[in-house]
Amino acid sequence: MTKISGAESQIMEAVWSQGPLTAEEIVQSVGRAQQWGQATVKTLINRLLKKEALASERTGGRALYRALVTREAYVTGESQGLLDRLFGGQIAPLVAHYAQHRALSPEEVARLKALIAEFESDDE
Repeated sequence: MTKISGAESQIMEAVWSQGPLTAEEIVQSVGRAQQWGQATVKTLINRLLKKEALASERTGGRALYRALVTREAYVTGESQGLLDRLFGGQIAPLVAHYAQHRALSPEEVARLKALIAEFESDDE
């Protein structure tokens, strides 16, 4: 999958959460919070079109933009990239890093234990 920048990911989040949107709707949804004008939003949309992360279809004289990349595929790619770059593709060092540098809540510890138990039961 083509790399999506942080700014582009905000456009994608709007489309993933709200469905197909016009450029004006994206400006209203994302642009205002980021203090981006219509030109900036359209530049980001055009980048995403070139990367084939978005598709454009004309409806009623307006372009509607819809996601061609699922949020799950994006998150999986970004997560794997982080693991590969910083932790040699290993999950355990990532978890250890967070556990050492940020206190895990009892709920997080319980979720991790449940995930490990689930993976162990799947292996049997």
